[in-house]
Amino acid sequence: MCGGGVGVASSAAVSLCAALMSWMVANALITAASTVLCTELHARFTFGAGRRAGWRRHWQSAGSAAASYAVTCAATAVLHMVRPSPGILSEQAVYLGAAALAGAGRFLVLRLFVFADSAPG
Repeated sequence: MCGGGVGVASSAAVSLCAALMSWMVANALITAASTVLCTELHARFTFGAGRRAGWRRHWQSAGSAAASYAVTCAATAVLHMVRPSPGILSEQAVYLGAAALAGAGRFLVLRLFVFADSAPG
């Protein structure tokens, strides 16, 4: 729930920021900001830590964010190779699909490694 909500908001934010800068830079900035936000939300709510994530968990989460950034950039690059001038809806669909796939992987990394010691059950 946390990751999905932040993912949808991130998609809109990338589009808005891309109007002011390159898409790759906008994606990098939004990926960094959404990673910090999601790590905090997951620490407090999803994985039952009940407290802030701390620097160690943020650094651990950064690796999965880098992979997520690579996945969304690659998917968007492929879209632009196939359709040099895609519409905003096509670009958003590809971004959201790639972000959802990457987000599922990030969730598993967070659950199995980063927050393994605080996860309930």
